[in-house]
Amino acid sequence: MTAVPHSTSTSNRSRAARFRVPRIPVLTALAGLFLLAVAACAIFPGLAPADPGAIDAAVSLEGPSGEHLLGTDQLGRDMFSRIIAGARTSLLGPLLLAIGVTVIGTLLAVAAGYFGGRTDTVISRLVDLLYSVPALLVAIVVAGVTGGGFGITLAVLIVFGLPLHVRNLRAAVMERAHLPYMEAAVTLGLPTWRVVLTHLVPTIVPNMVATFFLVFTYGVVEFSSLSFLGLGSPPGAPDWGRMVSDNRATIFTNVWPAVVPAVAIVLLAVSTNLIGEYLQRKHDQARRQR
Repeated sequence: MTAVPHSTSTSNRSRAARFRVPRIPVLTALAGLFLLAVAACAIFPGLAPADPGAIDAAVSLEGPSGEHLLGTDQLGRDMFSRIIAGARTSLLGPLLLAIGVTVIGTLLAVAAGYFGGRTDTVISRLVDLLYSVPALLVAIVVAGVTGGGFGITLAVLIVFGLPLHVRNLRAAVMERAHLPYMEAAVTLGLPTWRVVLTHLVPTIVPNMVATFFLVFTYGVVEFSSLSFLGLGSPPGAPDWGRMVSDNRATIFTNVWPAVVPAVAIVLLAVSTNLIGEYLQRKHDQARRQR
């Protein structure tokens, strides 16, 4: 019997470890499946079995049945169809908020942490000013004065969502800005934009990912809260926060129309948070193994 060389078996083990499928916790896997389901509903609203805006007073406030899987609201609209249709607005707002805060926050953090000096002073003082103002309260006031509107609400939440994440990303940039490989790139005469884009930004991508998921989680709560207060989506729109508000008066008659969208909001926020924590944990493990 021919013995397998030690070097060959070692290389086989290293190759197997490299291509090994990571074990994902059950809760994280379920969270990922839920996010995929919400994304599918947002992209393909035609999955709804009925018209989410169709009114049928004859079947108002019915419980779950074969025809209406999650029952009907006080106007006889199918709740299952409205949950599917509401996925788009409930997902789009937090997604745009997370993208906006992550992109703008990274630009400000890189400018402050890498260039320092007066640039850092101006950005830091602006961040301190915004940090002292409650974002959701300002969004409520602005939306109330201007009559609401998705664009205005999104802009306000992005601006006042920047401070915490600019601080965190700035600290990560300052930690890496003067490492040997960064100083070597500058010594070689590489343009500043190239040093930043190819040597600095890739090292803070995990921080950016963590920021994205954290802001998305907060965004789910903030947009749902504004919709609940009547400052987000227009009346009658299939928005999860608006649905909770519209059906809270009939919660003791039929609990489903108010509880189902509330549960959907909670599951979306928790699922996003679980996935963000999982990605951050995997990054920390990979960094410790280097």
